[in-house]
Amino acid sequence: MVKHQPLQVYERQLCLSCITGIYGCRWKRYQRSHDDTTKWELLWSLILLFTFCLLLVWFYFWWEAHNDYNEFNWFLYNRSGEWSDGTVPIMATTAAGFTYISFLMVLALCHIALGQQLNLHWLHKIGVTAALLTTIVGVISVNQTWGQEWDIFPISLQATGPFLHIGALAAVTALSWIVAGQVARTEKTNFQVVVMTLYLSVLLGLYIVPIYISSPCIMDPTTLKPRPGVIGHQGAPMLAPENTLWSFQRALQMNVTGLETDVTVSVDGVPFLMHDLTLQRTTDVEKIFPDRQMDEASFFNWTDLRQLNAGQWFLKNDPFWTVHTLSPQEKHLIANQSVCTLEQLLRLASYHNSTVVFRLSRPPPEHPRYHSWINDTLQAVHQSGVPQSLVMWTPDEHRAQVRRLAPGLIQTSVDKLTHESLSQHGIRRLLLRYNQASTQEIRNYSESQIHLTLYTVNEPWLYSVLWCSGVSSVSSAAPHILKKVPYPIWLMRPDEYCLMWVSAELLSFAAVVGIFIFQNYHMIRYRMSGMRSYNPEQIMLSAAVSRSSRNINIMKEKLIFAEVRNGVGSAEELYADNGYDCYTNRGM
Repeated sequence: MVKHQPLQVYERQLCLSCITGIYGCRWKRYQRSHDDTTKWELLWSLILLFTFCLLLVWFYFWWEAHNDYNEFNWFLYNRSGEWSDGTVPIMATTAAGFTYISFLMVLALCHIALGQQLNLHWLHKIGVTAALLTTIVGVISVNQTWGQEWDIFPISLQATGPFLHIGALAAVTALSWIVAGQVARTEKTNFQVVVMTLYLSVLLGLYIVPIYISSPCIMDPTTLKPRPGVIGHQGAPMLAPENTLWSFQRALQMNVTGLETDVTVSVDGVPFLMHDLTLQRTTDVEKIFPDRQMDEASFFNWTDLRQLNAGQWFLKNDPFWTVHTLSPQEKHLIANQSVCTLEQLLRLASYHNSTVVFRLSRPPPEHPRYHSWINDTLQAVHQSGVPQSLVMWTPDEHRAQVRRLAPGLIQTSVDKLTHESLSQHGIRRLLLRYNQASTQEIRNYSESQIHLTLYTVNEPWLYSVLWCSGVSSVSSAAPHILKKVPYPIWLMRPDEYCLMWVSAELLSFAAVVGIFIFQNYHMIRYRMSGMRSYNPEQIMLSAAVSRSSRNINIMKEKLIFAEVRNGVGSAEELYADNGYDCYTNRGM
């Protein structure tokens, strides 16, 4: 005779219900399973992992590209004709997508740690697919329109590489708990071999990565060169409208060593400061000359140009989100700014003994000053009274003629030339984008007595990396920010860095070994105690008749709650009502 024993009554597991419910909409006990995950769900798990990695890289890219947000917005303006901060929706959607995918990854890891079967809900599958496709489209778009910005990866890793390595090492070490648990619980040798091979490969890769990490900030502090000079790129365009007198005055207040600008020649031969091809973005030309708002700036005469307001657009568009920091007096000054001439800028620079470097745009062939643009510019330099030793001349056209007429000008190139070409043309300075010179090239230029200026450097981490590389000066749209960087953000001796990563890896190795030993010891002890693997989610019922798995699962749920409400007798009635023999094994 088989004795009847009451079914075990289990407490509700709210945490587990939330994990399985949010991930796969499995809120009920009978909906969960400890069976192996199906191949289809494994494929979706791999897609989720790939999406997470891709979004992580994409998010890191846009985080580090903050240095060049204004450049990106300017590219968008040239395509659309409307000025807007396109980085805001990109960063918002990237942050939201990354948070969502990271949350799903955490839930998936919780499933694995608890031994639950992975079963991603179809709504989440749509979300993962949308995040993946959106990111891929974004990567392709950036590659086509802003491909040079990918260089931010190797440059930024010079500043973040050592610390990203420590973070990745900590994350992979923490994953060893889940990996060790899976290896200890499974009885499939092939599965154990595959999991251990993958995990140890990743771990070993992280252990040897520091050998290939290179950063100019890993150096002897005694060899650090003097602080690079800061040149105000278009003045201080984050605090005042670009290329206006007030913008350059604000830059001089930040103790810059020079000023950089863009010069265009008007139809009556007056060189004036303008970055864009047209006047639409930085002036009120659509209000003063509505029929000419799309005309090139060089086709206006100075009488017309001086009528334009060059400051109100800054207050209206707030391109750098800084207008709220300005005082009423500053806003009043900005609202009354006008187009500035090269001669006005040179007089200001001469008064403050500041260097000036400008890019001179040649007018189109149909322009009346197409052939005299060099002479018009040289005339403005002479009329300003500025010492020629303060002016950096960048145009390559007629350079020999310029050297003959104004021998005191500092000959500067905006193209990356060999040392022989630089010496042949008497060029003593280079003005390049920060991604056009590697650390070794910067040091070679320094040893060759070539003064190198890199633009546009707005972030302290980038300024620190270039400082450690030995650059002479940088051109920045944020001199007020770089002013607060009296020393590189971080500087580490090679032996200190070696001690840091070796210590971190030894701690990681000890933690991984300890976790694997603990997990295996715990599993061996558990098995030797004679106990079977017991899971409160599974209640084995012996039935006299065969029913579908879904009916059995529903029956389990009913039995549990019947025990809670009415005791053993109610469970027996449920057995009888559903056609089951009411008995259980003594072992249970």
